[in-house]
Amino acid sequence: MADPIKIRAQIQGDVTDIRVLMQHPMETGQRKDDKGQTLPAHFIQTFTVSLNGKPIIDGQLNTSISRNPLFTFQARGIKAGDRLSVTWTDNAGETRQDDITVA
Repeated sequence: MADPIKIRAQIQGDVTDIRVLMQHPMETGQRKDDKGQTLPAHFIQTFTVSLNGKPIIDGQLNTSISRNPLFTFQARGIKAGDRLSVTWTDNAGETRQDDITVA
């Protein structure tokens, strides 16, 4: 299973800064290993950020995103005690979901 998604949410007035670090190799399918063999493509295709079970961000990625992508967002209406969840699915069918309670 993939490493945990790191999620941070910092409330500043009525705006919340959300940072999401998705641990993933994000292979393009064009790089070669030490033996000259092409490494197969392996990348996150879709991700969703949800607030209390309702999606607030849906995204699509491709091979042009770097390893362990970091995204930042801002949202309004988030308060302490709310539940933020991030889910991704990659091109190999692997899925990862992690969540936090906003402090």
